[in-house]
Amino acid sequence: MSTPHISAPDGAFAPSVLLPGDPLRARWIATELLSDASEVTEVRGILGYTGSWRGRRVSVMGTGMGVPSMNIYATELARHYGVTRLVRIGSCGAIDDRVGLRDLIVVSGASTDSSVNRRLVAGHDFAATPDFALTRALVERAETSPANASPEGGSTSITHVGRVFTSDTFYGQPASELDLLRASGHLAVEMEAAGLFGVAASEGVAAAALLTVSDHLNGDTHLSAQERQVGFSAMAEVALDAVTV
Repeated sequence: MSTPHISAPDGAFAPSVLLPGDPLRARWIATELLSDASEVTEVRGILGYTGSWRGRRVSVMGTGMGVPSMNIYATELARHYGVTRLVRIGSCGAIDDRVGLRDLIVVSGASTDSSVNRRLVAGHDFAATPDFALTRALVERAETSPANASPEGGSTSITHVGRVFTSDTFYGQPASELDLLRASGHLAVEMEAAGLFGVAASEGVAAAALLTVSDHLNGDTHLSAQERQVGFSAMAEVALDAVTV
């Protein structure tokens, strides 16, 4: 069934879909990691693919940036294409000094300055949390995946589990606000997870989020645009393993 934002036939998507924000990252995952991947949508440059991982069918599609964009694509996938598991795989800016560049964060909850989820609970605060079983699978795979181990046996990244802050803006957050977020136990800032969790709750599907730290907001250190696009293979492989068990 073609939808306003995803022109794909019935059955085009697997039950599990990985959702990177960057459509080019979706293409990289499809071409470099999946077997027999084919493009199933390209509306407005939001690329989607379906292929297989270790013999299991799986899809990957970009969502663009921000809660409104995530809301559109996650809703159409769940409501019209029979998708039952949605996993955001994206970048984030760390605000906790225990978290380093390229570390993985399995999201246990997402605070937000967006009001989109308040419509679900009569204007009150909504607890934006992921599906427990899917989140547990991400944690287990992250802790044991060879993608996180160096040839010498050491870890190339650290996996953290905790809450993040989903922001409606990329620029302009004052240092005082970041201090409050840090003091209240937030590990990082990103732009989509809370929106995804709200869609999952309203559509009755499972959702989770796995992030790679691309920036550290305390030290003003960053990965390059190219590293963001194609350098997150550990995150992608952990997510693929988690949704195809």
